[in-house]
Amino acid sequence: MLKRANWLPIAFTSCVLFSSQSTAEVSVTLTAASDYLFNGISQTDENPAIQGSIDWANAQGWYVGSWASNVDFGDETDAEIDYYGGFSNSINDDVYYDVGLAHYTYIGGGDSSDINYTEVYLAIGYQSTEIKAWYANDYAGTDAGHYIIALSHTFQLTETATLTVQIDRSTSLDDDKFSWDTNDDSYMHAKAEAAFSWQRLDFTIGVEKTDLDYDDDVKLLGTVSYTFGL
Repeated sequence: MLKRANWLPIAFTSCVLFSSQSTAEVSVTLTAASDYLFNGISQTDENPAIQGSIDWANAQGWYVGSWASNVDFGDETDAEIDYYGGFSNSINDDVYYDVGLAHYTYIGGGDSSDINYTEVYLAIGYQSTEIKAWYANDYAGTDAGHYIIALSHTFQLTETATLTVQIDRSTSLDDDKFSWDTNDDSYMHAKAEAAFSWQRLDFTIGVEKTDLDYDDDVKLLGTVSYTFGL
């Protein structure tokens, strides 16, 4: 199903207020994607997406930001706008963690906001391996509990290129309120993604697949992004 109004001014105002601290930085990222995949499921009916984010972070590990993309769920909803904030830090040279809160909103139709929801997330990493979990108690506005657990590992191929492999499981805790089209209360998703930089642009090329009966095709995803500071 899905991943997750005038939003940039709100996020930007917060960033400007915070960026007066000498240790804080604000960045903007613009992305063109061949699709918008969330855990292997297209959010744009397998069409391209234009995405953008604005982020503030300081040297102590605190961060806030907002991210947006076009979507196509087959109704009047045409955009997703997310807001998030959290804290990330290292325990030692090998171990780090990241904890935060995200709120997903949808606009376009009169009922689009009915699927808004909030989740908490926690990541723990050891060197290049990371486990991350997300939990929502009102997933997609259905009043269903929902969680995702992901395990990933990143290989450093060259100075500017990496390969990340990931496997994750999405689970509905209330399948009478929310389940996927085949009545599954959970599904598995795997992906491999190469990332590299060239001429100040960041590229990713990935392949993804789920074990859902109705959506088990192998999908290819390519993105190109440009990031600049404010």
